[in-house]
Amino acid sequence: MILPIVGYGDPVLRKVGTAITPDYPNLKETIANMYETMYNALGVGLAAPQVGLPIRIFVIDTTPFSDDDDLPEDEQKDLKGFKRTFINAKIVKEEGEEWSFNEGCLSIPDVREDVYRKPIVTIEYCEEDFIMKTEVFDGLIARVIQHEYDHIEGILFTDKISSLKKRLIQKKLKNITEGKTFQEYRMKFAAAKKGR
Repeated sequence: MILPIVGYGDPVLRKVGTAITPDYPNLKETIANMYETMYNALGVGLAAPQVGLPIRIFVIDTTPFSDDDDLPEDEQKDLKGFKRTFINAKIVKEEGEEWSFNEGCLSIPDVREDVYRKPIVTIEYCEEDFIMKTEVFDGLIARVIQHEYDHIEGILFTDKISSLKKRLIQKKLKNITEGKTFQEYRMKFAAAKKGR
């Protein structure tokens, strides 16, 4: 089932997600809905807070990036078919020299900014089997993980840009909060909740 994506300004996007247990109600269905919602919106990642759930789950499928001819062939191969569910994730280490990449977010439509992140990430997480594992990722996969991980920590990519850039996009962010934006995918806005 395709769920509405929560827009910028909704308090759920600022909550630190709660860890879940294997008996979390309708877990398989929740994860399936998150993938369906992400694909419908043409995204490469989606975190539970973006569909209104303040829990520590995010899903990723970096396949769309694998068509980018500007990337080295081996990275294109890594990106193709990299599909993963991250439950109760915790980033243990970020390392390397920060690099810039133009990021966007399904909860903040029509806003894209260059964000600096470290290229290598070590993360502890489990998939649906709830067996904890530790893995190291790099390049664009690491970046998508960091972006989605921020969501379960209540952080948005717009928090990582300069105050000048923030001022320049203030009007766009206000419009999103008020629901004055049109997307091809379903969204839910903070202002609508207040019954304006």
